[in-house]
Amino acid sequence: MKKVLCFGEILLRLQAVGNSFFEKDNNQLQVFPGGSEANVASGLSQMGTPTAYCSAFPDHLLSQEIQEQLQGLGIDTSKSLRFGDRIGTYILLSANGLSKGEVIYDRRYSSFSQLTLEDIDFDQLFEDIDWFHWTALSPALNENVAELIEPILKEAKKRNIIISVDLNYRNKLWQYGKDPIEIMPDLVAHCDVVMGNIWAANKMLGTSVDDQLDRQTSSATYFEAAKQSASEIFALFPSVKHVANTFRFMDNPQHNLFYGTYHTRTENVVSTIYETNEVVDRIGSGDAFMAGFIHGLKSQSPAQQVVDIATGAGYHKLFVSGDLGNGKY
Repeated sequence: MKKVLCFGEILLRLQAVGNSFFEKDNNQLQVFPGGSEANVASGLSQMGTPTAYCSAFPDHLLSQEIQEQLQGLGIDTSKSLRFGDRIGTYILLSANGLSKGEVIYDRRYSSFSQLTLEDIDFDQLFEDIDWFHWTALSPALNENVAELIEPILKEAKKRNIIISVDLNYRNKLWQYGKDPIEIMPDLVAHCDVVMGNIWAANKMLGTSVDDQLDRQTSSATYFEAAKQSASEIFALFPSVKHVANTFRFMDNPQHNLFYGTYHTRTENVVSTIYETNEVVDRIGSGDAFMAGFIHGLKSQSPAQQVVDIATGAGYHKLFVSGDLGNGKY
């Protein structure tokens, strides 16, 4: 059976155990492997979808241990490259993303960020693959990676491989003189499936969003806004057949309100609305949604079931520690 290939940067997440990085009498650090694309691969594999992962790993023991952890989750890592000298990291100054605390990226000169087209063998990359997943985090890294993505997408398209993208927007990553709107539309033009939220679509694709929308806006109003955003995406990008949005609101460190919408050119559906005050780890919940979304689409589930699978997976991740979500979906 052919696999979903998730392509992107492997990361290490460094986080405080307590409420700050250098908390007195609790100066401890937790380390988790992850990265959006690896998280999606993890979720897909745990749902039973055959999955492969491609990143660039330096040739050392830590890389081997991370790949062994991914393999232990059922992910094929044979397409990953041994290249460069370092794994990118991101630092959370609060535990588990349960506050709006600072995130610090240390991804410059990572192995993945220095990949070039010459490092990639298309035949090896796409062997036994029928779905290619990438995220907006890759072209955000630097101009080099931004230029790498489009030839890969074109090759995937030529091979009739379905392409999905997550419009992950991190303003701290877009620091090389280009705005997302200058890069992303040309890349999304090759995609069949788009996931994100209405604000990311506005920032990256130029779709409209009402600046009066806020935490108090009703889910019905947000559903209408999502339908409008999806309609504009369909008009702008003829190749896109599926659009999904997440809506996640946090009022305090333990609270999360979570739901999603799914749109085709003929259907619009909204998921069950989940709410909890017992969050364990917010990091990776959007990636779990993406995994559920892909899983639902590959299973050819009805539209309502697709969005419910995706939202259920994203909500489930709130109660699982670590980026990869090492718990059954």
